[in-house]
Amino acid sequence: MGVPDTSKPLDEELYSRQLYVLGLPAMQRLQEGKVLLSGLQGLGAEVAKNLVLMGVGSLTLHDPQPTRWEDLAAQFFLSEQDLARGRAEASQERVAKLNGAVQVCVHTGDITEDLLRDFQVVVLTASDLEEQLAVDSWCRKHGVCFLVADTRGLVGQLFCDFGEDFTVQDQTEEEPLTAAVQHISQGSPGILTLRNAAEARSFREVDAVTFSGIEGMSELNGCAPRPIRVQEDGTLEIGDTAAFSCYVRGGAVIEVKRPKTVSHAPLDAALLQPRVVAQSPREACRARCLHQAFRALHGLQQLRARPPRPWDPADAEEVVRLAQALEPLRGAEGAGEPWQEPLDEALVRAVALSSAGVLSPMAAVLGAVAAQEVLKALSRKFLPLDQWLYFDALDCLPEDGELLPNPEACAPRGCRYDGQIAVLGAGFQERLSHQHYLLVGAGAIGCELLKGFALVGLGAGGRGGVTVADMDHVERSNLSRQFLFRAQDVERPKAEVAAEAARRLNPDLQVTPLTHPLDPTTEHLFGDSFFSRVDGVAAALDSFGARRYVAARCAHYLKPLLEAGTQGTRGSASVFVPHVTEGYRAPASAAPGDAPYPVCTVRHFPSTAGHTLQWARDEFEGLFCLSAKTINGHQQTPALLAGPDLADPGVPALLRMVGVLRHRPRSWRDCVVWALGHWQLCFGYGITRLLRRHPPDKVLQDGTRFWSGPRQCPQPLEFDASQDTHLLYVRAAANLYARMHGLPGSRDLPALRELLELLPRPDPQHLDLILSGGLASPELDPRQEEWLREALQDWGEGSPLEPLRFEKDDDSNFHVDFVTAAASLRAQNYGIPAATRSQSKRIVGQIIPAIATTTAAVAGLLGLELFKVVGGPRPRSAFRHSYLCLAGNSYSRFVPRAPAVQTFHHLTWTCWERLKVPAGRPERTLQSLLAHLQEQHGLRVKMLLLGKALLYSAGWSPEKQARCLRLGVTELAQQVTGRRVPEPGQRVLALELSCEGEEDDTAFPPLHYELGQGSGHSTPPGSARGPQ
Repeated sequence: MGVPDTSKPLDEELYSRQLYVLGLPAMQRLQEGKVLLSGLQGLGAEVAKNLVLMGVGSLTLHDPQPTRWEDLAAQFFLSEQDLARGRAEASQERVAKLNGAVQVCVHTGDITEDLLRDFQVVVLTASDLEEQLAVDSWCRKHGVCFLVADTRGLVGQLFCDFGEDFTVQDQTEEEPLTAAVQHISQGSPGILTLRNAAEARSFREVDAVTFSGIEGMSELNGCAPRPIRVQEDGTLEIGDTAAFSCYVRGGAVIEVKRPKTVSHAPLDAALLQPRVVAQSPREACRARCLHQAFRALHGLQQLRARPPRPWDPADAEEVVRLAQALEPLRGAEGAGEPWQEPLDEALVRAVALSSAGVLSPMAAVLGAVAAQEVLKALSRKFLPLDQWLYFDALDCLPEDGELLPNPEACAPRGCRYDGQIAVLGAGFQERLSHQHYLLVGAGAIGCELLKGFALVGLGAGGRGGVTVADMDHVERSNLSRQFLFRAQDVERPKAEVAAEAARRLNPDLQVTPLTHPLDPTTEHLFGDSFFSRVDGVAAALDSFGARRYVAARCAHYLKPLLEAGTQGTRGSASVFVPHVTEGYRAPASAAPGDAPYPVCTVRHFPSTAGHTLQWARDEFEGLFCLSAKTINGHQQTPALLAGPDLADPGVPALLRMVGVLRHRPRSWRDCVVWALGHWQLCFGYGITRLLRRHPPDKVLQDGTRFWSGPRQCPQPLEFDASQDTHLLYVRAAANLYARMHGLPGSRDLPALRELLELLPRPDPQHLDLILSGGLASPELDPRQEEWLREALQDWGEGSPLEPLRFEKDDDSNFHVDFVTAAASLRAQNYGIPAATRSQSKRIVGQIIPAIATTTAAVAGLLGLELFKVVGGPRPRSAFRHSYLCLAGNSYSRFVPRAPAVQTFHHLTWTCWERLKVPAGRPERTLQSLLAHLQEQHGLRVKMLLLGKALLYSAGWSPEKQARCLRLGVTELAQQVTGRRVPEPGQRVLALELSCEGEEDDTAFPPLHYELGQGSGHSTPPGSARGPQ
């Protein structure tokens, strides 16, 4: 069978987020890859889905076996209409629709040695050991990378054999380290001083470097890799520089990544001397026991021509005996000494009992890792697994043996959940169907979670259901990792598209899409009534602020929270269960509102590429958005720019936007004149003016040089239309200026270069008038004020301007072009290594690198935690937080911490507790509430808040206190907030307390003021439950 040619141009828009993970060379190699995938049950479907989304060149499917009921529990390309059809043939069309750029073929015959010659990678899933051994020997003979992937109930196995001599071109996800150079000495060895000495620590693990952008000692630019050694004082020895020119300024030292060769053992040898991926000796021991369990399962299959029956004790004991009879495993090095480890019979027995079925979350996890290994084989990016990975989620089973399923409960029913029932039982399936979950976010992780919900049957019966909330719309860049979306869905609401796709996966799924955000503005929608019907929440959000808010709502309503996130090949999946685990805590670095860099540093003293990009982004906002809004406001209210408003910090940008040209532009030529003048303002005359104020030889009163350390002395640039960056800046700036004024632009670079040769250079005296005040003051002098008002009169006579909103994903709109060129020129001014266009787009656009494999893996891990949450009360030891790095082969699962206990006098509480006080009828007054808290709990309240509204303060005057104390709590709240209290359907007011005697770190539990009928004693912490 011939596999078609796969060479094609790379669609950078489609794979934009993935490119930040892999890089262009690896992505191009992936796009040329040819893969054979045998086995299209749930695990095979996951591998196929991930490979096609990531853009492998061609994928050939092989599985002539007929579709069965148990397949539908995890195989999302198949439906009830496909029963008895060959799995591969039935799946092909749906697989191909994921990505039109990938050629998806089906092979219907046997797998032969001749067939394998056409492929670079072969993957076997759900195969017997005899076939694995034969195919591995053929693959090694022909230099084909080989993988085995398998899941048996709650355990999974992955094996990689990339041959004896496999070269990895790039081992890590990170870009090469880069640092700005302060100085390089002439000598043997030459000593390099970094501008930021703290960066030297990062170079301790670097073998060799090269250089770019160095002025003076130009012999180093682009040189062959030079070995380095980091000194104790933070300088770097870089080899002999004695014969080189004298260093002048600027430049960057850049890490050189070296290829690495790895060697894999063939399967027949690796079966007896397994090298397992594990994070600890204990995990390695467990992995070796699972290795023996899988060998025993293969032995039973060969002996009985069938796998173990679901939860059959006799079959399980036979598997244990087969494992005991196996030859002991040996160490992987050399001849290998036998491992002196007793077989964990209980573990092998648990594997055998639960091995008959197939679970969607297990397929998702193993399918993600397997697809990532295929990617490594094709792209030669990242170190491959060495060589066995075992993953088990037996913690999903009840710890109490009396609660384990029995054979009758796990017998097939002739339904789509048979594969899952075989592991977890029919009773658990019934419980799943009656759950109602809220899914917040329908992006990449959200799509994978919703797919998983449909497959496991969450909310597919009775009162159950899934509500998916997302306010965003589908973009084309989503399609390479957001599984439920197709090209025809672009610009449609994500929640609606995802809900429709999930219903196609499982017509019984009751899913409701909502296109509203979950934030304080929608608490009338997602309030007490809504959450009273919800059993749990799954959060798939891309900001810590949104995660914090959703977690706070879960804590308020005492709902379990499943939460996941990814960045490139790193991912996390966490579970938070009321009264059992700790609550959600965002990383300390995620504090909201932190400015990335000091304003003065960005404006006048940049020292990193990040500084220059922030400056360029601020330039875009000031020139093309805020200025347009200001002028439009002036058209509507001509007096807007009178008096003190001229001191607004945005006015200097407005002055530069209108001042260079002096009149409203009427043609493309006018826009080019403005862009050229602004170039001179920013990179030429503006720098000259800064150096007049702070000359290069300026010395401070303490004797230190003004331009020293990270404060690099800039140099003005001379405009040169023959230099690409100069020309690209003018083209981008002129087009943005034209767009803002409703004028036609131009992409013609040769014509622009000719025009620039004819234009006179701006008058320095005119430019001097435009620049405002001193370095720290944006105030205008009287001449500038008068000039600005006259210019605004001219601008006010035309049509309104179009404020440009920065859009990173449209490569034709010049937004990223402007920021990239502006930052690069700024970097040239200050001798800073400039960011590439790709880096600029990622940093300024705040793009999170993403890839389908990591997304699928964390969604699968959350699916396993969902089983535990739904399964009924579990101890904390049953739950797992998970962190993984697919690039680094790191997989960590650990038990969450217990909720922290706080104390105050006789009270103790955790983040899950609350004080509950009924409002009573007639409703109690504020005075009654305060007295109640003191009498019942000994709390003397100093301050009482409803959100940000202060309802009471002990520091108020006696008159104000008396006036408020006699009011009912809801009446007082209504007066203070100016809104209706309570809102329709609201059952609880959540109040915050501050009390006398508290410590600085005391955080009292929230006071839930219950608005329902009745009165009585409040519920103390430790025995409270949330609003129902």
